[in-house]
Amino acid sequence: MSKIQVYKLHSLTGHNDCIYALTEGSDPRYFYTGAGDGMVVEWDLDNPKDGKLIAKLPHSVYSLAIDHQRNYLIIGHNFEGIHVIDLNENKEIWSLKMTEFAIFHITVVGDQILVGDGDGVLTIVDISSRAVKKHIKLSSKSIRVMDVAVEKMHLALGLSDHSVKILDLAEDFKPIANLKSHVNSVFALGYSPDESYLVSGSRDAHLKFWKTDPYELEEDVVAHMYAINFLDFREDGQLLVTCSMDKSIKIWSPEERKLLKVIDKARNAGHGTSVNKVIWSSYSNDIISISDDRTISIWNLGLEQEI
Repeated sequence: MSKIQVYKLHSLTGHNDCIYALTEGSDPRYFYTGAGDGMVVEWDLDNPKDGKLIAKLPHSVYSLAIDHQRNYLIIGHNFEGIHVIDLNENKEIWSLKMTEFAIFHITVVGDQILVGDGDGVLTIVDISSRAVKKHIKLSSKSIRVMDVAVEKMHLALGLSDHSVKILDLAEDFKPIANLKSHVNSVFALGYSPDESYLVSGSRDAHLKFWKTDPYELEEDVVAHMYAINFLDFREDGQLLVTCSMDKSIKIWSPEERKLLKVIDKARNAGHGTSVNKVIWSSYSNDIISISDDRTISIWNLGLEQEI
């Protein structure tokens, strides 16, 4: 059994509004943040104190994604569409006006950018032609989050209609399952690294664990006091991190469905307001978190073996 010690390595500032978007770069030494101030900033984990401004847009940025194959950064520009930055050249190479709604999540699969918006529409953009390939209306409510099971070629989407929808990427986005168990908007989703189960988190503060073959609810955990905003697996799948509107970050054993550690203001000088996203850095193995309090925190977990 391991005991987790939490060390706050850095608290980074520079954004002038709530920070909503966070993604790891193709080179995981770098990560990117986007905020209500329209700024997109690059941070270097080897020298994190000085961020580099990548873009300044007139509207909020809720979503960022990396095209690892081409080293592009895709920015979801609310009420407008997407901007594509070539990180090798550090310049915008194209943009696409595509929606008048907020863009809550973007993911890249092969040669396609998948964009989920506040109108419940999944837009598929072809990268090579820089054009919209297809619109799929999934709901009258927002698409809030997506995750891809790469081996299965399944796309999971969490929506504000309280559902988790599964589409088949190998069969032209054919519906596979419509999972209904949450009683509020689904903001957080993640496949386990081995794709044997899917975890969803909601505004209802519950974490739900779903088997994926077939899709079936395995366990329901009351995980936070308020909305669960995001979740991420550590690369080895042994640990799961969640963050919440209740200002806390929680570390879980996903196999045991068990809470291991709470990171918050009282215990660890954590965030003072809603924690909007967390990622587990594959470069440093640290946790990066962003918040409405306009700060970015970097956390190291020391694992001490109990005798």
